[in-house]
Amino acid sequence: MDPFMPQLVYIEPKALEYPLGRELKEKFTKLGLEIRETTSHNQVRGIPGDNELQQYRNAKSTLVVGIRRTLKFDTSKPSAEYAIPLATGCMGHCHYCYLQTTLGSKPYIRTYVNLDEIFEQAQKYMDERKPEITRFEAACTSDIVGLDHLTHSLKKAIEFFGQSEYGQLRFVTKFHHVDHLLDAKHNGKTRFRFSVNSRYVIKNFEPGTSSFEDRLKAARKVANAGYPLGFIVAPIYMHEDWKAGYRELFERLSEELTGVDTPDLTFELIQHRFTKPAKNVIAKRYPKTKLEMNEEKRKYKWGRYGIGKYVYPTEEAKDLETTIREYVQEFFPNAVVQYFT
Repeated sequence: MDPFMPQLVYIEPKALEYPLGRELKEKFTKLGLEIRETTSHNQVRGIPGDNELQQYRNAKSTLVVGIRRTLKFDTSKPSAEYAIPLATGCMGHCHYCYLQTTLGSKPYIRTYVNLDEIFEQAQKYMDERKPEITRFEAACTSDIVGLDHLTHSLKKAIEFFGQSEYGQLRFVTKFHHVDHLLDAKHNGKTRFRFSVNSRYVIKNFEPGTSSFEDRLKAARKVANAGYPLGFIVAPIYMHEDWKAGYRELFERLSEELTGVDTPDLTFELIQHRFTKPAKNVIAKRYPKTKLEMNEEKRKYKWGRYGIGKYVYPTEEAKDLETTIREYVQEFFPNAVVQYFT
């Protein structure tokens, strides 16, 4: 698939006080894209569409160039100590994504141009925790790789942490547009993770993202460029013939990585879950989805902030975990594995 290109661009006037803001405006002007002004990246209005569904789809191809004013980073446990806010929103259309509810009525994509201020704040967090290592997650609210061919914000962050003494960066992506990141001076301090899944899940629930084959080719490139490599399998979903589907996933993954040096390969495995608010939003935005969200087939589990989630019943969950762990052990016996329900 081609790299993401917005159909509509909004720019905060104050974003033009920063080099990246000016650079992006010049770039999009030369490309002939429609550029509008907005007072704030949180107050974007006028996204076209005759109804809510059309507006949502148009928002997913709208880029807002703004300033990150809130420099207090959110925590990102257990993935990292903090989430570094380089961007918000994603151009992918994954039916199950938690951003469906997290971003609510603001599904458009935002990139922040005050990178030096963001990096200064990251340095403060590292200084507070040293000599402990502080990890920063760059993909909590976006797929930053899908946007970075336009902004190079991620590349700047990789090189910033590459020079740090007590910081590490990590992120996950479903996109393969990584070539501009291969020569970044990462110094082994950035973990590049790819989201992968069975054929059934990618085909039915991950439109607007790179193919499995393209993701694996990109993973080879990243590993050969010396980045620590990881994979996220999420959501692990009990579709028809799921055992065969997930075994094939790990088999293909193993074949693609043959001959590639992956000394500290990691896997994060996350079972499918959903909340009632997420179910309602997904049903509106993807009315023909095949995603199973039947509360009667699930077990209710209390979550943070009083919002419970529906997970697989105990016996099914155990079968799922045991099976997937066995596949990882079979094909990647030396990998570090984390499993989440």
